[in-house]
Amino acid sequence: MPRPRSFALVLAAALVTAVPAADLATGASAQAQDTLHQDLSAILAAPGLKGADVGLVVRHADTGDVLFSRESDRRGQPASNGKLISSAAVLDILGPDHRFTTSVSAVGRTNAGVLAGDLHLRGTGDPTILAADYDALAAEVAGSGINLVRGRLVADDTWFDSVRLGTGWAWDDEPYYYNAQISALTVSPDTDYDAGSIIVRVAPGAAGAPATVTTEPPTGYVTIANTAVTGAPGSASSVSVERQHGTNVITVRGAIPAGGAVENEWSTVWEPTGLVTSLFHDALERHGVRVLGGTGVGATPADARVLGEHRSMPLSRLMVPFMKLSNNMHAEILVKTAGRAVFGEGSWGAGLRAISARLGGLGMDPAVISLRDGSGLSRMDQVAPGQVTGLLLAAKGKPWFQAWYDSLPVAGVSDRMTGGTLRNRMRGTPAEGNVRAKTGTLTGVSALSGYVTTADGVPLVFSMISNNTLTSAKPLEDAVAVRLAGHRTGQTPTGAHVVPAPADHQARQGGDVRVELECSWTKSC
Repeated sequence: MPRPRSFALVLAAALVTAVPAADLATGASAQAQDTLHQDLSAILAAPGLKGADVGLVVRHADTGDVLFSRESDRRGQPASNGKLISSAAVLDILGPDHRFTTSVSAVGRTNAGVLAGDLHLRGTGDPTILAADYDALAAEVAGSGINLVRGRLVADDTWFDSVRLGTGWAWDDEPYYYNAQISALTVSPDTDYDAGSIIVRVAPGAAGAPATVTTEPPTGYVTIANTAVTGAPGSASSVSVERQHGTNVITVRGAIPAGGAVENEWSTVWEPTGLVTSLFHDALERHGVRVLGGTGVGATPADARVLGEHRSMPLSRLMVPFMKLSNNMHAEILVKTAGRAVFGEGSWGAGLRAISARLGGLGMDPAVISLRDGSGLSRMDQVAPGQVTGLLLAAKGKPWFQAWYDSLPVAGVSDRMTGGTLRNRMRGTPAEGNVRAKTGTLTGVSALSGYVTTADGVPLVFSMISNNTLTSAKPLEDAVAVRLAGHRTGQTPTGAHVVPAPADHQARQGGDVRVELECSWTKSC
């Protein structure tokens, strides 16, 4: 005999009442967790990742609990996610207050404005020093009363070794500013602090006339081979700028439209020490100081008297252009600086040993990763996403964490020194202004790792590293980050939010090889 309807309603109400609220919350949380797992799995199953090696780990930023893990121990090339490791380790080694010092010193007696010995310019790797700063040092030499140097101008770059390019770097990237040579005496042409590079400016003339080419800073250290011409107004630009390998001959070709904007291209130089020596020699002349003995290289004697000194911004401030713009040269300079600080040797080998010794205290196991540089340019770097999330968790307990966290790119924020390499990604989504993460891009490699807060206020860390991809993995990285930003522990979401492909990277063609670069490395986004 069926029970009366009223009895069924009473029984249902009694059953609901009998279930503790905590159990209901747990059930909702478990359901939301299951849905999160399903959605992230669906993103990783996208056709664009078929055949690729992809790892993704998501963890609670306070407890370390794992919310999602796929191939957490699968090592791959991290690309610029390697900067997470090098930046954290050097902050731990050098401290956020570390500054680089560049000095000019004299050896010998000075009488009536004449220095009887040599003038020494000594660097310690400052990647933020500009031509104007060398000019200020030259002014200090003149201000000391010296107007004639009978000896030489000696460039001292011995703070680092003489190895200029990293292991596993692509030879065909060598002319491009994101692959510049590393020297303890260097100079940047701009306040992005692209050490070891100059800006080549191509300006139109009258239609049919040669284009005008200048450099920033102005220098005779490079030779400009200019065949570029001025095209008709409104015509397409075809300007190309490339330094010939192993030389300082920069070839400028193509056409620039009459009345068009000046085009800027960044180029590395061969031997940055030589560029600095040339710039400083010119600055001395501008300030009325003549050097009779020419130029040379060598160590500064211990008894040299300091005439002037330039100190860089502290490392905590340098972290912003370094990490926001994914500056490779900053990473490598800091690796060598760490080696000098710990072992008295400014080399990649010493620096990487110093970094490796810190990794255990940074949530990583040095026995299961391989680092050959600090920037991630090397194709020999190997890191797993589980190790990266360990670093993200451990860094939170460090005294320098806030400076490090603030240096990470912020999704969807257009300001370059805030949004960095994420400034054009995830706009108009829950991730905008929320996700702080480091990008990474090489051909066939993409990575995104960092911090995100869910829609109900739960802090998470995540790391996604993709290798052997044939198309960009960035839309799928964005989908993961957006899904995490919109996650609610006690609510079942409607499904994964896959965002459109972002315009965050450019490609240059070389034969049939497509080369993918970090957004800021192209200066065009």
